[in-house]
Amino acid sequence: MIDLHAITRTVRLPDDRMLHILRGVDLTVATGEHVAVVGRSGTGKSTLLNILGLLDAPSGGEYLIEGTPVSRLSNRARTVRRGRDFGFVFQQFNLLPGRSVVENVMAPLMYAKGRAFWRRRALASQMLDRVGLGDRLDSMPERLSGGEQQRIAIARALVRGPRVILADEPTGALDVQTGQTVMDLLDSVAAETGAALVTITHDLSVAARAQRVYRLADGVLVPLDLGSAGAEWVGDVPTAVGAGTRPRELAPPVPRELEPPAPTRARDGGEPR
Repeated sequence: MIDLHAITRTVRLPDDRMLHILRGVDLTVATGEHVAVVGRSGTGKSTLLNILGLLDAPSGGEYLIEGTPVSRLSNRARTVRRGRDFGFVFQQFNLLPGRSVVENVMAPLMYAKGRAFWRRRALASQMLDRVGLGDRLDSMPERLSGGEQQRIAIARALVRGPRVILADEPTGALDVQTGQTVMDLLDSVAAETGAALVTITHDLSVAARAQRVYRLADGVLVPLDLGSAGAEWVGDVPTAVGAGTRPRELAPPVPRELEPPAPTRARDGGEPR
C-alpha cells in the first residue's frame, strides 16, 4: 500500500541554517497492517505522518502509493487521494466548535459525491453507533468526556472508509484506561475494514500493540523489538521492563517548536451517560 524510499525532509531556519529532520526514511506498510513509530519529542514523528498523509512533501526520496509515485500526482490528485484513502486521528481531536456530534462526523462527507453525499447523515449515524455513540448524535462534543470526543474523531476519520488510518498520539490527551479503550477500537475497526494503521506515539505500551514497531532517531527509522514485556528509554537505548510501563522522556535534541509539546494528560471526566 505504502512505500517510502530514502525520504528526507529539510527546513531552513531563520538564521539560514538547514535543519535535517528526516535523513533517509525507508518504510513499507501493507494493507491491513498495523505499524507503530516511537521516538522522543522533536525527532520528526509528526513530520513523517504529514508526509504519509500527503499533508507535506518530502525534500528528497520517493513515496509510492500502490506503486504510483506521489511526485507524479497533481495537487488535485493528491487532494483526492488524501480525502479518499486516508483517515486522520489527532491527539487534540480537532472537532468543529458549535457543531453537534453527528455534524462533526458528517463533515468529510460534504466533499463526497453521489450516494455518499446524499446519505451523509445516515452514514455518520451508523459510524457513531459503531463506536458506541449512537445515542449522542445531537449532543455537543464539548459536553462529552475526552474519551468520547476521541471516539467522535475516530468516527469522523473512518466515515469515508479510508484505506490508511494515520493516528498521531491518539491517546496522548487521555487517561490510561480510556486510551486502552480507544486503541482497542482503532485496532478492531482497522481489522474489520482491512485498513492499514500507522500509529505515531511516544508511549511504548501503545506501540506494543502493533505488528511492527520502529524508533525514529537521527532522522531514520530503526526496527524496534519490544519483546513480550515492553521497553523503556534509557539514554538512547530501549531496555525491557514490565508491560504497560510508561517510557521516560529524553531531552529534545532539536528545537521543540518543530513539534508541539504533549499536553498535560487530562482526566476522562465528561458528563455521565
